[in-house]
Amino acid sequence: MQEYEFITVDVFTDRRFGGNQLAVFPDASGLSTQQMQQLAAEFNLSETTFVFPPDNPENTAKVRIFNRTDEMPFAGHPTIGTAFVVGAKESSDTLRLEQKAGLVEVRLDRDLNRSIQRASLDAPQPLSTGMEISVQSVADAIGIPSTGIITSTHLPITASVGVEFVIVEVERQALATAAPDLPAFRRAAAAHPSSGTRFSVLFYSRDGNKVRSRMFAPISGTWEDPATGSANAAMVALVLSRTGQDSLALEVSQGIEMGRPSLIMVEARKTPDGIRSRASGQCVEVLSGTAKV
Repeated sequence: MQEYEFITVDVFTDRRFGGNQLAVFPDASGLSTQQMQQLAAEFNLSETTFVFPPDNPENTAKVRIFNRTDEMPFAGHPTIGTAFVVGAKESSDTLRLEQKAGLVEVRLDRDLNRSIQRASLDAPQPLSTGMEISVQSVADAIGIPSTGIITSTHLPITASVGVEFVIVEVERQALATAAPDLPAFRRAAAAHPSSGTRFSVLFYSRDGNKVRSRMFAPISGTWEDPATGSANAAMVALVLSRTGQDSLALEVSQGIEMGRPSLIMVEARKTPDGIRSRASGQCVEVLSGTAKV
Protein backbone atom coordinates (compact mmCIF):
# COMPACT_ATOMS: atom_id res chain seq x y z
CA MET A 1 0.00 0.00 0.00
CA GLN A 2 1.02 3.59 -0.66
CA GLU A 3 0.36 6.53 1.65
CA TYR A 4 -1.27 9.71 0.35
CA GLU A 5 -1.39 12.95 2.32
CA PHE A 6 -4.76 14.65 2.72
CA ILE A 7 -5.88 17.95 4.25
CA THR A 8 -9.42 18.87 5.21
CA VAL A 9 -10.64 22.45 5.06
CA ASP A 10 -13.87 24.28 5.79
CA VAL A 11 -14.79 26.48 2.82
CA PHE A 12 -16.78 29.71 2.58
CA THR A 13 -16.24 30.44 6.26
CA ASP A 14 -13.70 32.23 8.46
CA ARG A 15 -13.94 29.71 11.32
CA ARG A 16 -13.48 26.00 11.82
CA PHE A 17 -16.59 23.80 11.81
CA GLY A 18 -18.56 26.23 9.67
CA GLY A 19 -18.93 26.33 5.91
CA ASN A 20 -18.58 23.30 3.67
CA GLN A 21 -16.13 20.51 4.44
CA LEU A 22 -13.64 19.37 1.82
CA ALA A 23 -10.87 16.79 1.73
CA VAL A 24 -7.93 17.61 -0.55
CA PHE A 25 -5.25 15.18 -1.71
CA PRO A 26 -2.48 17.62 -2.79
CA ASP A 27 -0.47 14.94 -4.63
CA ALA A 28 -2.72 12.22 -6.03
CA SER A 29 -0.29 10.90 -8.65
CA GLY A 30 -0.73 7.16 -8.98
CA LEU A 31 -4.35 6.99 -7.85
CA SER A 32 -6.83 5.45 -10.28
CA THR A 33 -10.32 6.79 -10.95
CA GLN A 34 -11.78 3.88 -8.99
CA GLN A 35 -9.52 4.56 -6.00
CA MET A 36 -10.43 8.25 -6.01
CA GLN A 37 -14.13 7.42 -6.08
CA GLN A 38 -13.67 4.96 -3.22
CA LEU A 39 -11.79 7.54 -1.15
CA ALA A 40 -14.49 10.16 -1.80
CA ALA A 41 -17.15 7.70 -0.67
CA GLU A 42 -15.10 6.86 2.41
CA PHE A 43 -14.72 10.52 3.42
CA ASN A 44 -18.48 10.90 2.86
CA LEU A 45 -18.24 14.66 2.27
CA SER A 46 -20.00 16.66 -0.41
CA GLU A 47 -16.80 16.48 -2.46
CA THR A 48 -13.18 15.36 -2.27
CA THR A 49 -10.49 16.69 -4.62
CA PHE A 50 -7.35 15.12 -6.06
CA VAL A 51 -4.49 17.25 -7.40
CA PHE A 52 -2.25 16.16 -10.29
CA PRO A 53 0.41 17.85 -12.40
CA PRO A 54 -1.21 19.90 -15.19
CA ASP A 55 -1.53 18.59 -18.73
CA ASN A 56 -0.37 22.01 -19.91
CA PRO A 57 2.78 23.16 -18.07
CA GLU A 58 1.57 26.76 -18.32
CA ASN A 59 -1.18 25.90 -15.83
CA THR A 60 -0.81 25.30 -12.10
CA ALA A 61 -2.42 21.88 -11.61
CA LYS A 62 -5.10 19.46 -12.74
CA VAL A 63 -7.91 18.96 -10.21
CA ARG A 64 -10.37 16.08 -10.24
CA ILE A 65 -13.48 16.43 -8.09
CA PHE A 66 -15.55 13.53 -6.77
CA ASN A 67 -18.76 13.53 -4.78
CA ARG A 68 -19.94 10.42 -2.95
CA THR A 69 -21.09 8.66 -6.12
CA ASP A 70 -19.56 10.29 -9.21
CA GLU A 71 -16.99 12.66 -10.66
CA MET A 72 -17.94 16.33 -11.03
CA PRO A 73 -16.88 18.45 -14.02
CA PHE A 74 -16.63 21.58 -11.84
CA ALA A 75 -17.64 22.66 -8.36
CA GLY A 76 -17.24 25.87 -6.39
CA HIS A 77 -16.28 25.05 -2.81
CA PRO A 78 -13.88 22.26 -3.92
CA THR A 79 -12.13 24.71 -6.23
CA ILE A 80 -11.83 27.40 -3.55
CA GLY A 81 -10.66 24.91 -0.92
CA THR A 82 -8.15 23.29 -3.25
CA ALA A 83 -6.81 26.73 -4.21
CA PHE A 84 -6.10 27.47 -0.56
CA VAL A 85 -4.16 24.21 -0.19
CA VAL A 86 -2.28 24.48 -3.49
CA GLY A 87 -1.74 28.24 -3.15
CA ALA A 88 0.01 27.80 0.21
CA LYS A 89 2.91 26.23 -1.69
CA GLU A 90 2.80 28.57 -4.70
CA SER A 91 4.27 32.05 -5.00
CA SER A 92 1.78 33.23 -7.61
CA ASP A 93 -1.44 35.02 -6.66
CA THR A 94 -3.22 33.52 -9.68
CA LEU A 95 -3.80 29.79 -10.07
CA ARG A 96 -4.90 28.10 -13.29
CA LEU A 97 -6.64 24.84 -12.44
CA GLU A 98 -7.55 22.32 -15.13
CA GLN A 99 -10.93 20.71 -14.54
CA LYS A 100 -13.22 18.59 -16.69
CA ALA A 101 -15.49 21.58 -17.42
CA GLY A 102 -12.54 23.70 -18.52
CA LEU A 103 -9.78 25.90 -17.13
CA VAL A 104 -10.69 27.64 -13.85
CA GLU A 105 -8.72 30.72 -12.86
CA VAL A 106 -8.51 31.49 -9.15
CA ARG A 107 -7.15 34.73 -7.68
CA LEU A 108 -5.72 34.71 -4.17
CA ASP A 109 -5.80 37.67 -1.78
CA ARG A 110 -2.88 37.45 0.66
CA ASP A 111 -1.89 39.42 3.75
CA LEU A 112 1.54 40.93 4.40
CA ASN A 113 2.81 37.54 5.55
CA ARG A 114 1.62 35.98 2.26
CA SER A 115 -1.08 33.98 4.04
CA ILE A 116 -4.17 33.50 1.88
CA GLN A 117 -7.14 35.50 3.15
CA ARG A 118 -9.66 34.98 0.32
CA ALA A 119 -9.95 33.23 -3.03
CA SER A 120 -12.06 34.16 -6.05
CA LEU A 121 -12.81 31.79 -8.93
CA ASP A 122 -14.08 32.53 -12.40
CA ALA A 123 -16.57 29.87 -13.50
CA PRO A 124 -15.22 27.96 -16.52
CA GLN A 125 -18.28 28.44 -18.75
CA PRO A 126 -20.76 31.23 -19.50
CA LEU A 127 -24.33 30.79 -18.33
CA SER A 128 -26.34 28.18 -20.18
CA THR A 129 -29.94 27.31 -19.40
CA GLY A 130 -31.95 24.22 -20.19
CA MET A 131 -35.49 23.09 -19.66
CA GLU A 132 -37.99 24.64 -17.30
CA ILE A 133 -39.10 22.28 -14.52
CA SER A 134 -42.70 21.99 -13.37
CA VAL A 135 -43.41 23.96 -10.21
CA GLN A 136 -45.24 21.06 -8.59
CA SER A 137 -42.46 18.52 -9.12
CA VAL A 138 -39.85 20.86 -7.63
CA ALA A 139 -42.13 21.78 -4.72
CA ASP A 140 -42.68 18.10 -3.96
CA ALA A 141 -38.96 17.37 -4.13
CA ILE A 142 -37.94 20.08 -1.67
CA GLY A 143 -40.96 19.56 0.56
CA ILE A 144 -42.80 22.87 0.27
CA PRO A 145 -46.22 23.87 -1.07
CA SER A 146 -46.23 24.96 -4.70
CA THR A 147 -47.46 28.38 -3.57
CA GLY A 148 -44.07 28.88 -1.91
CA ILE A 149 -42.29 29.04 -5.29
CA ILE A 150 -41.85 32.49 -6.85
CA THR A 151 -42.02 32.63 -10.65
CA SER A 152 -42.00 36.39 -11.30
CA THR A 153 -38.26 36.47 -12.16
CA HIS A 154 -37.91 32.97 -13.60
CA LEU A 155 -39.61 29.60 -13.49
CA PRO A 156 -37.72 26.66 -11.97
CA ILE A 157 -35.09 26.00 -14.61
CA THR A 158 -31.83 24.16 -15.16
CA ALA A 159 -28.80 26.45 -15.33
CA SER A 160 -25.06 25.92 -15.47
CA VAL A 161 -21.77 27.78 -15.46
CA GLY A 162 -19.86 24.48 -15.52
CA VAL A 163 -22.16 22.04 -13.73
CA GLU A 164 -25.95 21.96 -13.90
CA PHE A 165 -28.46 22.74 -11.14
CA VAL A 166 -32.18 23.33 -10.98
CA ILE A 167 -32.54 26.95 -9.79
CA VAL A 168 -35.69 27.94 -7.91
CA GLU A 169 -36.76 31.16 -6.16
CA VAL A 170 -38.93 30.64 -3.08
CA GLU A 171 -40.67 32.57 -0.32
CA ARG A 172 -38.51 33.08 2.78
CA GLN A 173 -40.86 31.03 4.96
CA ALA A 174 -40.73 28.13 2.49
CA LEU A 175 -36.93 28.30 2.54
CA ALA A 176 -36.94 27.70 6.28
CA THR A 177 -39.36 24.76 6.29
CA ALA A 178 -38.08 22.82 3.26
CA ALA A 179 -36.86 19.22 3.54
CA PRO A 180 -35.71 16.86 0.77
CA ASP A 181 -38.05 14.06 -0.32
CA LEU A 182 -35.94 11.37 -2.03
CA PRO A 183 -38.80 9.57 -3.84
CA ALA A 184 -40.04 12.93 -5.16
CA PHE A 185 -36.50 13.79 -6.31
CA ARG A 186 -36.34 10.50 -8.20
CA ARG A 187 -39.73 11.12 -9.79
CA ALA A 188 -38.68 14.62 -10.84
CA ALA A 189 -35.41 13.34 -12.32
CA ALA A 190 -37.29 10.63 -14.24
CA ALA A 191 -39.85 13.14 -15.52
CA HIS A 192 -37.11 15.55 -16.66
CA PRO A 193 -34.33 13.27 -17.97
CA SER A 194 -32.54 16.08 -19.78
CA SER A 195 -31.87 17.71 -16.40
CA GLY A 196 -29.39 14.95 -15.61
CA THR A 197 -29.49 12.12 -13.13
CA ARG A 198 -28.25 14.28 -10.25
CA PHE A 199 -31.29 16.61 -10.24
CA SER A 200 -29.64 18.92 -7.71
CA VAL A 201 -31.83 21.83 -6.60
CA LEU A 202 -30.62 25.22 -5.38
CA PHE A 203 -33.49 27.28 -4.00
CA TYR A 204 -33.10 30.80 -2.71
CA SER A 205 -34.84 33.82 -1.26
CA ARG A 206 -33.62 37.28 -2.23
CA ASP A 207 -33.90 40.61 -0.42
CA GLY A 208 -32.04 43.21 -2.47
CA ASN A 209 -28.43 42.06 -2.73
CA LYS A 210 -28.79 39.71 0.24
CA VAL A 211 -29.68 36.07 -0.50
CA ARG A 212 -30.38 33.03 1.64
CA SER A 213 -30.06 29.73 -0.19
CA ARG A 214 -30.17 25.98 0.36
CA MET A 215 -29.15 23.11 -1.93
CA PHE A 216 -30.50 19.54 -1.90
CA ALA A 217 -28.91 16.73 -3.96
CA PRO A 218 -30.06 13.49 -2.29
CA ILE A 219 -29.80 11.39 -5.45
CA SER A 220 -26.00 11.83 -5.39
CA GLY A 221 -25.84 11.37 -1.61
CA THR A 222 -25.87 15.01 -0.47
CA TRP A 223 -29.11 15.54 1.42
CA GLU A 224 -28.14 19.15 1.95
CA ASP A 225 -25.02 21.14 1.11
CA PRO A 226 -23.87 23.95 3.44
CA ALA A 227 -22.16 26.00 0.71
CA THR A 228 -22.45 25.51 -3.04
CA GLY A 229 -20.34 27.99 -5.01
CA SER A 230 -21.11 26.61 -8.47
CA ALA A 231 -24.89 26.64 -7.88
CA ASN A 232 -24.93 30.16 -6.49
CA ALA A 233 -22.68 31.31 -9.34
CA ALA A 234 -25.26 29.89 -11.76
CA MET A 235 -28.06 31.55 -9.78
CA VAL A 236 -26.56 35.06 -9.94
CA ALA A 237 -25.91 34.64 -13.67
CA LEU A 238 -29.50 33.46 -14.22
CA VAL A 239 -30.96 36.38 -12.26
CA LEU A 240 -28.79 38.84 -14.20
CA SER A 241 -30.02 37.33 -17.47
CA ARG A 242 -33.58 38.32 -16.57
CA THR A 243 -32.70 41.98 -15.88
CA GLY A 244 -31.54 44.92 -17.94
CA GLN A 245 -28.42 45.32 -15.83
CA ASP A 246 -24.86 44.75 -17.03
CA SER A 247 -23.67 43.24 -13.75
CA LEU A 248 -25.00 41.98 -10.46
CA ALA A 249 -23.33 41.19 -7.11
CA LEU A 250 -25.00 39.21 -4.33
CA GLU A 251 -24.03 38.19 -0.80
CA VAL A 252 -25.26 34.65 -0.21
CA SER A 253 -25.77 33.00 3.17
CA GLN A 254 -26.13 29.22 3.09
CA GLY A 255 -25.90 26.38 5.60
CA ILE A 256 -27.80 28.27 8.31
CA GLU A 257 -30.38 25.53 8.77
CA MET A 258 -27.60 22.93 9.04
CA GLY A 259 -25.67 24.73 11.77
CA ARG A 260 -22.77 25.30 9.35
CA PRO A 261 -23.16 28.97 8.34
CA SER A 262 -21.44 29.94 5.11
CA LEU A 263 -20.90 33.20 3.26
CA ILE A 264 -20.41 33.25 -0.52
CA MET A 265 -19.90 36.40 -2.55
CA VAL A 266 -21.08 35.93 -6.12
CA GLU A 267 -21.19 38.27 -9.06
CA ALA A 268 -22.10 38.08 -12.73
CA ARG A 269 -21.39 40.31 -15.68
CA LYS A 270 -22.46 40.44 -19.29
CA THR A 271 -19.59 39.83 -21.73
CA PRO A 272 -19.36 39.37 -25.50
CA ASP A 273 -19.41 35.58 -25.09
CA GLY A 274 -22.27 35.47 -22.61
CA ILE A 275 -22.87 35.99 -18.90
CA ARG A 276 -19.83 35.13 -16.81
CA SER A 277 -19.87 34.64 -13.06
CA ARG A 278 -17.48 34.60 -10.13
CA ALA A 279 -17.60 33.23 -6.59
CA SER A 280 -15.34 34.13 -3.69
CA GLY A 281 -14.89 33.35 -0.03
CA GLN A 282 -12.65 32.38 2.82
CA CYS A 283 -11.34 29.01 4.00
CA VAL A 284 -9.73 27.48 7.08
CA GLU A 285 -7.70 24.30 7.55
CA VAL A 286 -9.08 21.73 9.98
CA LEU A 287 -7.36 18.33 9.80
CA SER A 288 -4.47 16.58 8.08
CA GLY A 289 -3.39 12.98 7.78
CA THR A 290 -2.57 10.13 5.43
CA ALA A 291 -4.65 7.52 3.66
CA LYS A 292 -3.26 4.10 2.77
CA VAL A 293 -4.34 2.96 -0.67
